[in-house]
Amino acid sequence: MTIERFETGPRMSQAVAYGDMVYLAGQVAADTVGTGVTAQTQQVLEQIDRLLKAAGTDKSRILTATIYLPDIATFAEMNAAWDAWVDKQNPPARATVEARLAGPEYLVEIVIVAVRSAK
Repeated sequence: MTIERFETGPRMSQAVAYGDMVYLAGQVAADTVGTGVTAQTQQVLEQIDRLLKAAGTDKSRILTATIYLPDIATFAEMNAAWDAWVDKQNPPARATVEARLAGPEYLVEIVIVAVRSAK
């Protein structure tokens, strides 16, 4: 099997697929100026949709999601966007962790593992 890399840069790829498995790097908002947790989460979820599509899958095929928040008190704000987005028929296993992110401008980061086809 071939390893496929998507949106590859000098340090990392935004997504990597091997066989039917798809692994997304931690996704953060591209536009952080004046945005809150809900808006940043919406941006991140749009990026996830785009990367999953490029890899040949979609949010209904997500196996796990790990969500990092620098302030767990913003859990409900993140969930406002997540709950509107998640596939209600196929919700993934999920963990939410309080952790310092790469910069103070980032209010949420999401890591996804998905599968491409049913076997």
